[in-house]
Amino acid sequence: MACPSPSQLQKFQEDGFLVLEGFLSADECAAMQQRIGELVAAMDVPAHCRIEFSTREDEQLGTKGQGDKDYFLSSGDKIRFFFEKGVFDKKGNFLVPPEKSVNKIGHALHAYDPVFRSVTYSPKVQALAKSLGFQMPVVVQSMYIFKQPHFGGEVAPHQDSTFLHTEPLGRLLGIWIALEDATLENGCLWFIPGSHTGDLVLIHGEVVHKSEQNLSNRSRHAYTFHLMESLGTVWSPENWLQPTAELPFPPLYT
Repeated sequence: MACPSPSQLQKFQEDGFLVLEGFLSADECAAMQQRIGELVAAMDVPAHCRIEFSTREDEQLGTKGQGDKDYFLSSGDKIRFFFEKGVFDKKGNFLVPPEKSVNKIGHALHAYDPVFRSVTYSPKVQALAKSLGFQMPVVVQSMYIFKQPHFGGEVAPHQDSTFLHTEPLGRLLGIWIALEDATLENGCLWFIPGSHTGDLVLIHGEVVHKSEQNLSNRSRHAYTFHLMESLGTVWSPENWLQPTAELPFPPLYT
């Protein structure tokens, strides 16, 4: 299902989230997983850039060294790797296989990787945005989330609009696509009993959501990106993520 029905649109406005089942085919999901496997296999992150990712802003920005902060804060126009907690020794050496250490890859897959760009700017994503009333949407960031087996970190309850703030509110939309089955055991989004491969979740910028730590033996891969309605919207200069000369927020409609 590419576009929501009128009743689904009403439900999205009421609930702040909506599941669109089977938005991507199994082949499309497999292509993204294959591509991410290639990126991870070629990963060459210097020890001083091997930082553990936290969804808690005070941890991510408040307790790290300046080099760690810069690596994160300057990632909006790059493809960079962020790691789970406890996967490095004190010298930055891996304590687990490198391919099992990654928390996420962000934040410009949509701009620089052809596989993820083709999904983000696909005709059905454009049609979805139009059905939601977006006139001049731009893509502000993208991430591939691994939710590794046994220790994939929890994501604390949060609203996306608090760290991707706009004036007025209500101009931000998260698009979350399950690339593997998401269950209660492997850390699904808290407002969904269980979503399955290829399903797409619309996430309003102001809805509170979370996911638990993955203690199962199965990963929970997902691709997610955020759209902003740029018409009549001010992007807060206080947001950690800012457009750059190299990568202004690109328009969704091509």
